[in-house]
Amino acid sequence: MEIPVWEKVTITKEEAAAYSNIGINKLDELMKNPMCSFVIYIGKKRLIKRKQFEEFIEKNIEI
Repeated sequence: MEIPVWEKVTITKEEAAAYSNIGINKLDELMKNPMCSFVIYIGKKRLIKRKQFEEFIEKNIEI
């Protein structure tokens, strides 16, 4: 069963890159920041909380 990205609660950085047109390297840089509000750690795996990621994009004029 394939769930569309816009319906998922969390997404991978690859999905986020395709969804937002922000490069994977830039997403990695943002996700490494301890103050990053949209990253969630599951063990060593990092996922992106989609709604918080969308809010982050809307609030920032430069990334």
